[in-house]
Amino acid sequence: MLGREAERKETQNGALNTENLQNNASAPDAAACREKINSVISEIEHVIVGKRTEIVMLMTAMLSGSHVLIEDVPGTGKTTLAAAIAKATGLDFRRAQFTPDVMASDITGFNVYNRRLEEFEFRKGLVMCNLLLADEINRASPKT
Repeated sequence: MLGREAERKETQNGALNTENLQNNASAPDAAACREKINSVISEIEHVIVGKRTEIVMLMTAMLSGSHVLIEDVPGTGKTTLAAAIAKATGLDFRRAQFTPDVMASDITGFNVYNRRLEEFEFRKGLVMCNLLLADEINRASPKT
């Protein structure tokens, strides 16, 4: 964890000044973090058997704030893996099935007029979650 003194400060030319960045994480913090990650991986392995490498790579991507493309043959547990990661980490999980009739507003959300309240209200789309599985994206139409 980086402390307050480790906040990013830009130099005059816009480059990142890394001179003041200090790693304030102590060994007990790192050990506790490692233990927590291993317990989450162990919890996921109760649901998904034999894919430890994939689980570790997905956890690494999640911790680094990355996106992941999972390619595999049908029926190998890709959706189950994503759902297990979300449940083990306490995240909100949604799955978007990309079919030719999916509209962009189905994914992002849309405003609808409420006649009773006489105002617009926002209906959340599938992307309004912590972990989104976009399934069969090759079947989506170009408009999506």
